[in-house]
Amino acid sequence: MRVHVADHPLITHKLTVLRDKNTAAPTFRALTEELVTLLAYEATRSVRVEEVDIETPVTATKGVAISSPKPLVVPILRAGLGMLEGMVKLVPTAEVGFLGMVRNEETLQPDTYAERLPDDLSNRQCFVLDPMLATGGSLIAAIQYLLDRGATDVTAVCILGAPEGLAALEKAMGDKDVTIVLGALDERLNENGYIVPGLGDAGDRLYGLV
Repeated sequence: MRVHVADHPLITHKLTVLRDKNTAAPTFRALTEELVTLLAYEATRSVRVEEVDIETPVTATKGVAISSPKPLVVPILRAGLGMLEGMVKLVPTAEVGFLGMVRNEETLQPDTYAERLPDDLSNRQCFVLDPMLATGGSLIAAIQYLLDRGATDVTAVCILGAPEGLAALEKAMGDKDVTIVLGALDERLNENGYIVPGLGDAGDRLYGLV
């Protein structure tokens, strides 16, 4: 498993505004989209491409295009849905699937309640969107689900991560072809399983249900 923590002043700036408890939901949604586009740039560095022949206004040349099968973007509902536009803005030809998971607040483990994915994920590159890597339970379950369906390369894009969740992922994924891209790695989890300093519940803040 590989881990990349993005280090860019624009990412840090946008994260600062997202963390502020006084940031309104419309601003939070807009900044999330912008931030995810920046993170998607980092996450897609290894996207598969193939050589193509093209004609410029001057001459014939060769270029590259995203190869088939196209990348599959999988937001984890519901909070991951707020990250989708930022991702597909950068990779508009990607296909989109959905995976519904919710954290059980007593066990802190994920419960799956919905799934909309291609039947066969053989040889697919998948990009999982989940704003918060807290305990790691939901992300581990989602990544393993995709691998079990045949995906060969999974990249998770998260706005924030906690050391505990990252350690759990590393233990679960081992040497599997998995990459984690984070906007920032925060200090710790609190007793309720929330990231500190964090930004609160991303789903509630995206959709105004605080």
